[in-house]
Amino acid sequence: MDQSLSSIWDHMSLPVKGIMFFMLGMSIYMLYRVVDRLVVFTKASSETVRFVLGLREQLKNQRYDEIQRVAQGFRYSPVAKVVGAGTAAYRQGQDALTKSGPQDVGEFDLVDSVNRAIERVKEREVSSLRKGLAGIGTVATATPFVGLLGTVIGIINAFALLKGNATIEVIGPAIAEALYATAGGLLVAIIAAMGFNYCTTRVEELTVDMNDVSSEFLDHILREGRG
Repeated sequence: MDQSLSSIWDHMSLPVKGIMFFMLGMSIYMLYRVVDRLVVFTKASSETVRFVLGLREQLKNQRYDEIQRVAQGFRYSPVAKVVGAGTAAYRQGQDALTKSGPQDVGEFDLVDSVNRAIERVKEREVSSLRKGLAGIGTVATATPFVGLLGTVIGIINAFALLKGNATIEVIGPAIAEALYATAGGLLVAIIAAMGFNYCTTRVEELTVDMNDVSSEFLDHILREGRG
């Protein structure tokens, strides 16, 4: 009995072949999404480190124009985008207070305005970082069941062959296709689960970075307000 992959594929039923192709498509999609997220996370981390290195000195010298200009140059850093949005809100609020005066702007809270601007951008950036993760999670969850469907079809084919008093050489390929469908589904699911967990961890790390830097920025604004 020839149990080579080519022989098993030749004896595989059309529905199981369709399932194998479907799982192959899911694995390609999953790998594309994982690689895409890894590239985004790597660029985001690299740019964040470069941005934060000079931020504290710029805040100390109150160089808000420079902070906003530099932040715009880091397209992949969520931290830079958050600080850039906070800086823009702070400058706009200062201009409003300077030109109109506190009496004309009513109960305007500059720190609260900056915080709201930061939170809006933060939520948008977290959503952007999580792009594609739902698809990876779906692959991790669905592929074992897709492989199980192929297994069930393979077992049904094997039992159908037994009706004719078939030998192991005849029913062997049907059993093999069932096991290969299960193995394929589990393999794709394991890789997808590992990729999903790793990407989720990286999103959480970048979210912590955004929270830390934005909190430090707000502390600076509060100190400036008291100064």
